[in-house]
Amino acid sequence: MDPLSDILSLLKPHAYVSSGFDAGGDWAVQFGDQHKLIKCYAVVSGGCWLTVDGVADPVQLTAGDCFVLPTGRPFRLGSDTRGPAIPAAEVFPPARRGGIVTVGGGGDLFLVGSRFGVSGSQAEILLGLLPPIVHVREQPAQEALRWSVEQMMRELRDGRPGNALAVQHLAHLMLVQALRVHLHGGGGDRAGWFFALADRQLGAALKAIHADPAHAWTLQELGALAGMSRSTFALRFRERLGDPPMHYVARWRMLLACDRLERSRDPVSVVAASLGYESESAFSTAFKRMMGCSPRQYGLSARRDVGPPPPRSPFSGPAERPSTAPSA
Repeated sequence: MDPLSDILSLLKPHAYVSSGFDAGGDWAVQFGDQHKLIKCYAVVSGGCWLTVDGVADPVQLTAGDCFVLPTGRPFRLGSDTRGPAIPAAEVFPPARRGGIVTVGGGGDLFLVGSRFGVSGSQAEILLGLLPPIVHVREQPAQEALRWSVEQMMRELRDGRPGNALAVQHLAHLMLVQALRVHLHGGGGDRAGWFFALADRQLGAALKAIHADPAHAWTLQELGALAGMSRSTFALRFRERLGDPPMHYVARWRMLLACDRLERSRDPVSVVAASLGYESESAFSTAFKRMMGCSPRQYGLSARRDVGPPPPRSPFSGPAERPSTAPSA
Protein backbone atom coordinates (compact mmCIF):
# COMPACT_ATOMS: atom_id res chain seq x y z
CA MET A 1 0.00 0.00 0.00
CA ASP A 2 0.97 3.66 -0.21
CA PRO A 3 2.24 5.40 2.98
CA LEU A 4 -1.01 7.22 3.80
CA SER A 5 -3.03 4.01 3.40
CA ASP A 6 -0.48 2.24 5.59
CA ILE A 7 -0.88 4.76 8.39
CA LEU A 8 -4.69 4.79 8.25
CA SER A 9 -4.78 0.98 8.14
CA LEU A 10 -2.61 0.70 11.25
CA LEU A 11 -4.84 3.25 13.00
CA LYS A 12 -7.86 1.03 12.24
CA PRO A 13 -10.36 3.92 12.25
CA HIS A 14 -13.98 3.09 13.01
CA ALA A 15 -16.74 5.70 12.78
CA TYR A 16 -18.79 5.20 15.88
CA VAL A 17 -20.62 8.52 15.71
CA SER A 18 -21.84 10.16 12.52
CA SER A 19 -24.31 13.01 12.89
CA GLY A 20 -25.36 16.54 12.00
CA PHE A 21 -24.94 19.76 14.00
CA ASP A 22 -27.31 22.75 13.65
CA ALA A 23 -26.44 25.96 15.53
CA GLY A 24 -27.89 29.47 15.68
CA GLY A 25 -27.47 32.80 17.46
CA ASP A 26 -24.42 33.51 19.59
CA TRP A 27 -22.98 30.15 20.49
CA ALA A 28 -19.75 28.32 21.24
CA VAL A 29 -18.99 24.73 22.16
CA GLN A 30 -15.72 23.58 23.74
CA PHE A 31 -14.53 20.05 23.00
CA GLY A 32 -12.02 18.56 25.44
CA ASP A 33 -9.12 16.20 24.81
CA GLN A 34 -10.14 14.00 21.88
CA HIS A 35 -8.02 11.04 23.00
CA LYS A 36 -7.55 8.62 20.09
CA LEU A 37 -10.24 10.40 18.06
CA ILE A 38 -10.21 11.87 14.56
CA LYS A 39 -12.89 14.44 13.70
CA CYS A 40 -14.00 14.85 10.09
CA TYR A 41 -16.73 17.37 9.16
CA ALA A 42 -18.17 19.33 6.26
CA VAL A 43 -19.99 22.68 6.52
CA VAL A 44 -23.23 22.41 4.58
CA SER A 45 -24.52 25.93 5.22
CA GLY A 46 -23.61 29.01 7.22
CA GLY A 47 -20.27 29.41 8.95
CA CYS A 48 -18.38 29.47 12.25
CA TRP A 49 -14.92 29.78 13.79
CA LEU A 50 -12.65 26.85 14.69
CA THR A 51 -9.91 27.18 17.31
CA VAL A 52 -7.56 24.28 18.01
CA ASP A 53 -5.20 24.05 20.99
CA GLY A 54 -1.61 24.63 19.95
CA VAL A 55 -2.56 26.33 16.67
CA ALA A 56 -2.06 30.07 16.84
CA ASP A 57 -4.68 31.37 14.42
CA PRO A 58 -8.42 30.57 14.48
CA VAL A 59 -9.84 29.20 11.25
CA GLN A 60 -12.97 30.70 9.67
CA LEU A 61 -15.22 28.01 8.20
CA THR A 62 -17.80 28.78 5.52
CA ALA A 63 -20.33 26.78 3.50
CA GLY A 64 -18.61 24.11 1.42
CA ASP A 65 -15.55 23.85 3.66
CA CYS A 66 -14.41 20.51 5.02
CA PHE A 67 -12.09 20.06 7.96
CA VAL A 68 -10.36 17.17 9.66
CA LEU A 69 -8.81 17.24 13.14
CA PRO A 70 -6.58 14.17 13.17
CA THR A 71 -4.45 14.68 16.28
CA GLY A 72 -7.05 14.61 19.06
CA ARG A 73 -6.30 18.10 20.42
CA PRO A 74 -9.00 20.04 22.32
CA PHE A 75 -10.86 22.51 20.10
CA ARG A 76 -13.64 25.09 20.06
CA LEU A 77 -16.40 25.81 17.55
CA GLY A 78 -18.37 29.03 17.81
CA SER A 79 -20.07 31.95 16.11
CA ASP A 80 -17.03 34.01 17.19
CA THR A 81 -13.66 33.41 18.84
CA ARG A 82 -14.41 35.03 22.18
CA GLY A 83 -16.76 34.60 25.10
CA PRO A 84 -17.72 31.55 27.15
CA ALA A 85 -18.26 28.16 25.56
CA ILE A 86 -20.59 25.33 26.56
CA PRO A 87 -18.78 22.06 27.30
CA ALA A 88 -19.55 19.58 24.53
CA ALA A 89 -20.75 17.00 27.07
CA GLU A 90 -23.69 19.30 27.90
CA VAL A 91 -24.75 19.56 24.26
CA PHE A 92 -24.09 16.19 22.69
CA PRO A 93 -25.88 13.05 23.87
CA PRO A 94 -24.03 9.81 24.59
CA ALA A 95 -22.35 8.36 21.52
CA ARG A 96 -24.89 7.20 18.97
CA ARG A 97 -25.12 6.91 15.22
CA GLY A 98 -27.12 9.37 13.18
CA GLY A 99 -29.37 12.22 14.26
CA ILE A 100 -28.95 15.98 14.47
CA VAL A 101 -27.88 18.02 17.50
CA THR A 102 -29.33 21.55 17.69
CA VAL A 103 -27.87 24.52 19.62
CA GLY A 104 -29.46 27.96 19.97
CA GLY A 105 -32.41 27.04 17.80
CA GLY A 106 -30.21 26.32 14.77
CA GLY A 107 -30.39 28.00 11.41
CA ASP A 108 -27.00 29.73 11.18
CA LEU A 109 -24.70 26.75 10.77
CA PHE A 110 -25.25 23.20 9.63
CA LEU A 111 -22.45 20.67 9.37
CA VAL A 112 -22.27 16.91 9.05
CA GLY A 113 -19.52 14.46 9.75
CA SER A 114 -18.09 11.79 11.96
CA ARG A 115 -15.71 11.14 14.75
CA PHE A 116 -13.49 8.11 14.44
CA GLY A 117 -12.11 6.01 17.20
CA VAL A 118 -8.69 4.52 16.48
CA SER A 119 -7.19 1.43 18.04
CA GLY A 120 -3.84 -0.27 18.34
CA SER A 121 -0.96 0.49 20.66
CA GLN A 122 0.65 2.66 17.97
CA ALA A 123 -2.35 5.01 17.61
CA GLU A 124 -0.95 8.01 19.46
CA ILE A 125 2.36 7.81 17.59
CA LEU A 126 0.63 7.49 14.23
CA LEU A 127 -1.82 10.32 14.91
CA GLY A 128 1.17 12.52 15.64
CA LEU A 129 2.29 12.11 12.03
CA LEU A 130 -0.80 13.93 10.74
CA PRO A 131 -1.29 17.73 10.71
CA PRO A 132 -3.40 19.25 13.54
CA ILE A 133 -5.90 20.79 11.08
CA VAL A 134 -6.77 19.79 7.53
CA HIS A 135 -8.86 22.62 6.07
CA VAL A 136 -10.28 22.02 2.59
CA ARG A 137 -11.66 25.24 1.10
CA GLU A 138 -10.71 25.34 -2.59
CA GLN A 139 -13.73 24.83 -4.84
CA PRO A 140 -12.40 21.89 -6.91
CA ALA A 141 -11.48 20.05 -3.71
CA GLN A 142 -14.87 20.84 -2.18
CA GLU A 143 -16.57 19.37 -5.22
CA ALA A 144 -14.59 16.16 -4.78
CA LEU A 145 -16.07 15.80 -1.29
CA ARG A 146 -19.58 17.00 -2.10
CA TRP A 147 -20.95 13.62 -3.13
CA SER A 148 -19.91 12.02 0.16
CA VAL A 149 -21.40 14.90 2.15
CA GLU A 150 -24.71 14.84 0.27
CA GLN A 151 -24.99 11.08 0.64
CA MET A 152 -24.27 11.29 4.36
CA MET A 153 -26.97 13.97 4.79
CA ARG A 154 -29.44 11.76 2.96
CA GLU A 155 -28.60 8.75 5.11
CA LEU A 156 -28.87 10.75 8.34
CA ARG A 157 -32.20 12.26 7.27
CA ASP A 158 -33.94 9.22 5.81
CA GLY A 159 -32.89 6.48 8.21
CA ARG A 160 -33.17 3.75 5.59
CA PRO A 161 -32.20 0.14 6.33
CA GLY A 162 -28.43 -0.28 6.47
CA ASN A 163 -27.86 3.43 7.02
CA ALA A 164 -25.43 2.91 9.94
CA LEU A 165 -23.03 0.93 7.76
CA ALA A 166 -23.49 3.31 4.81
CA VAL A 167 -22.69 6.33 6.99
CA GLN A 168 -19.58 4.64 8.35
CA HIS A 169 -18.23 3.94 4.85
CA LEU A 170 -19.08 7.46 3.71
CA ALA A 171 -17.25 8.88 6.74
CA HIS A 172 -14.18 6.82 5.90
CA LEU A 173 -14.33 8.13 2.34
CA MET A 174 -14.58 11.73 3.58
CA LEU A 175 -11.52 11.21 5.77
CA VAL A 176 -9.40 9.76 2.97
CA GLN A 177 -10.52 12.37 0.45
CA ALA A 178 -9.80 15.29 2.80
CA LEU A 179 -6.32 14.01 3.67
CA ARG A 180 -5.63 13.31 0.00
CA VAL A 181 -6.60 16.86 -1.00
CA HIS A 182 -4.43 18.32 1.77
CA LEU A 183 -1.55 16.12 0.70
CA HIS A 184 -1.95 17.16 -2.93
CA GLY A 185 -1.70 20.80 -1.87
CA GLY A 186 1.88 20.18 -0.76
CA GLY A 187 3.62 21.30 2.39
CA GLY A 188 6.34 23.57 1.05
CA ASP A 189 9.32 23.25 3.36
CA ARG A 190 7.28 22.43 6.46
CA ALA A 191 8.70 19.69 8.66
CA GLY A 192 6.88 16.48 9.54
CA TRP A 193 6.01 13.13 8.03
CA PHE A 194 2.81 14.23 6.32
CA PHE A 195 4.44 17.18 4.60
CA ALA A 196 7.47 15.10 3.63
CA LEU A 197 5.08 12.72 1.92
CA ALA A 198 3.83 15.68 -0.16
CA ASP A 199 7.41 16.41 -1.24
CA ARG A 200 7.93 14.88 -4.69
CA GLN A 201 11.47 13.64 -4.00
CA LEU A 202 11.15 12.54 -0.38
CA GLY A 203 7.70 11.16 -1.12
CA ALA A 204 9.20 8.83 -3.73
CA ALA A 205 11.57 7.37 -1.14
CA LEU A 206 8.84 7.02 1.48
CA LYS A 207 6.56 5.26 -1.00
CA ALA A 208 9.32 2.81 -1.87
CA ILE A 209 10.01 2.03 1.80
CA HIS A 210 6.35 1.43 2.53
CA ALA A 211 5.83 -0.62 -0.62
CA ASP A 212 8.58 -3.07 0.35
CA PRO A 213 9.65 -2.70 4.00
CA ALA A 214 11.54 -6.02 3.93
CA HIS A 215 13.85 -4.89 1.15
CA ALA A 216 17.51 -4.38 2.10
CA TRP A 217 17.34 -0.63 1.56
CA THR A 218 20.54 1.38 1.38
CA LEU A 219 21.05 5.11 1.60
CA GLN A 220 22.44 5.13 -1.94
CA GLU A 221 19.37 3.35 -3.30
CA LEU A 222 16.87 5.61 -1.56
CA GLY A 223 18.78 8.71 -2.62
CA ALA A 224 18.66 7.55 -6.23
CA LEU A 225 14.88 7.07 -6.00
CA ALA A 226 14.59 10.62 -4.68
CA GLY A 227 16.84 11.94 -7.45
CA MET A 228 19.49 13.20 -5.02
CA SER A 229 23.00 12.37 -4.01
CA ARG A 230 23.37 10.15 -0.97
CA SER A 231 24.54 13.00 1.29
CA THR A 232 21.92 15.50 0.10
CA PHE A 233 19.13 12.97 0.55
CA ALA A 234 20.28 12.01 4.05
CA LEU A 235 20.44 15.67 5.12
CA ARG A 236 17.09 16.65 3.64
CA PHE A 237 15.35 13.53 5.00
CA ARG A 238 16.58 14.24 8.52
CA GLU A 239 15.67 17.93 8.31
CA ARG A 240 12.11 17.18 7.22
CA LEU A 241 11.38 14.03 9.25
CA GLY A 242 13.70 14.47 12.22
CA ASP A 243 15.31 11.06 11.75
CA PRO A 244 17.94 9.50 9.46
CA PRO A 245 16.50 7.39 6.61
CA MET A 246 17.84 4.05 7.88
CA HIS A 247 16.40 4.69 11.32
CA TYR A 248 13.04 5.39 9.71
CA VAL A 249 13.21 2.08 7.84
CA ALA A 250 14.06 0.14 11.01
CA ARG A 251 11.36 1.80 13.07
CA TRP A 252 8.68 1.40 10.40
CA ARG A 253 9.45 -2.31 10.44
CA MET A 254 8.94 -2.33 14.20
CA LEU A 255 5.50 -0.72 13.87
CA LEU A 256 4.53 -3.35 11.33
CA ALA A 257 5.87 -6.04 13.64
CA CYS A 258 3.79 -4.69 16.54
CA ASP A 259 0.65 -4.79 14.45
CA ARG A 260 1.37 -8.33 13.27
CA LEU A 261 2.09 -9.55 16.81
CA GLU A 262 -1.13 -7.97 18.09
CA ARG A 263 -3.50 -9.35 15.49
CA SER A 264 -2.06 -12.76 14.66
CA ARG A 265 -0.51 -15.84 16.25
CA ASP A 266 2.28 -16.06 13.70
CA PRO A 267 5.56 -17.33 15.16
CA VAL A 268 8.20 -14.70 15.77
CA SER A 269 10.36 -16.36 13.12
CA VAL A 270 7.64 -15.77 10.50
CA VAL A 271 7.22 -12.11 11.49
CA ALA A 272 11.01 -11.65 11.37
CA ALA A 273 11.28 -13.17 7.89
CA SER A 274 8.36 -11.08 6.56
CA LEU A 275 10.24 -7.92 7.52
CA GLY A 276 13.55 -8.98 5.96
CA TYR A 277 15.48 -10.09 9.03
CA GLU A 278 17.89 -12.93 8.43
CA SER A 279 17.20 -14.64 11.75
CA GLU A 280 14.73 -14.63 14.61
CA SER A 281 17.48 -13.68 17.07
CA ALA A 282 18.48 -10.60 15.05
CA PHE A 283 14.86 -9.48 14.89
CA SER A 284 14.28 -10.14 18.60
CA THR A 285 17.36 -8.15 19.55
CA ALA A 286 16.30 -5.18 17.41
CA PHE A 287 12.71 -5.37 18.67
CA LYS A 288 13.71 -5.41 22.34
CA ARG A 289 16.13 -2.52 21.86
CA MET A 290 13.47 -0.35 20.21
CA MET A 291 10.30 -1.46 21.99
CA GLY A 292 11.61 -2.32 25.45
CA CYS A 293 10.45 -5.93 25.53
CA SER A 294 10.79 -9.12 23.50
CA PRO A 295 8.44 -9.88 20.59
CA ARG A 296 6.96 -12.81 22.51
CA GLN A 297 6.24 -10.67 25.58
CA TYR A 298 4.65 -8.05 23.38
CA GLY A 299 2.43 -10.56 21.58
CA LEU A 300 1.37 -12.34 24.78
CA SER A 301 0.42 -9.04 26.45
CA ALA A 302 -1.69 -8.03 23.46
CA ARG A 303 -3.51 -11.39 23.27
CA ARG A 304 -4.23 -11.39 27.00
CA ASP A 305 -5.92 -7.98 26.63
CA VAL A 306 -3.68 -6.47 29.27
CA GLY A 307 -2.28 -4.09 26.71
CA PRO A 308 1.20 -4.39 25.24
CA PRO A 309 3.91 -2.07 26.54
CA PRO A 310 3.60 1.32 24.80
CA PRO A 311 6.07 1.41 21.91
CA ARG A 312 8.66 4.12 21.68
CA SER A 313 8.15 6.54 18.82
CA PRO A 314 9.46 4.98 15.61
CA PHE A 315 10.03 8.35 13.98
CA SER A 316 12.31 10.21 16.37
CA GLY A 317 15.33 9.61 18.53
CA PRO A 318 18.44 7.49 18.06
CA ALA A 319 18.36 3.88 17.03
CA GLU A 320 21.01 1.37 16.17
CA ARG A 321 20.94 -0.66 13.02
CA PRO A 322 20.88 -4.41 13.77
CA SER A 323 24.08 -5.93 12.47
CA THR A 324 22.46 -8.97 10.85
CA ALA A 325 19.29 -7.26 9.63
CA PRO A 326 19.01 -5.89 6.10
CA SER A 327 20.22 -2.27 6.06
CA ALA A 328 18.08 -1.08 8.97
